[in-house]
Amino acid sequence: MKKIMLIGILSLLIAGCDYKVSLVDNPNIDIDKSVIGLWQRTKSSGQTEQLLILPLSGQEYMVSFPAGTKNAIFARACLWRGSGMVLVQLDWFGTARGKLTEDTRTFQYAAYAVDKDSITVRLLNPQVIPKDVSSAKALAKAIADNKENPNLFRDAMVFQKVK
Repeated sequence: MKKIMLIGILSLLIAGCDYKVSLVDNPNIDIDKSVIGLWQRTKSSGQTEQLLILPLSGQEYMVSFPAGTKNAIFARACLWRGSGMVLVQLDWFGTARGKLTEDTRTFQYAAYAVDKDSITVRLLNPQVIPKDVSSAKALAKAIADNKENPNLFRDAMVFQKVK
């Protein structure tokens, strides 16, 4: 039962990616090396999840979540700067089972903060920034227009560095 529930949650994550629009087509901001590594959190249910962030190039990351599981999903990620903030653009492309995404909604955007041995990740909230934005310009404008909105991001996920 637990296995079926986990597969369902991961399917929702992949199928439930939020946006069709890419803010960054040609990454040109250097990666933040402080985020590189293996991170983990323990959910209130006691389940441990790992987040793996590796450098793919000087301007891109490879992200896996929940890392180390047969149901892990993978994204190519890079940084976007605009409206006085830096966001991570995640482009989810497949799973550890070798399945590629078939949906055109492969993008998610996240703010992050590193503090010593923890990273806090907050995904952009599609209830504030609509999923149906039609262009990078419209998405950037929607983010700028809502940057002071306390609901711009979903609940924070806090991970600890695995040593």
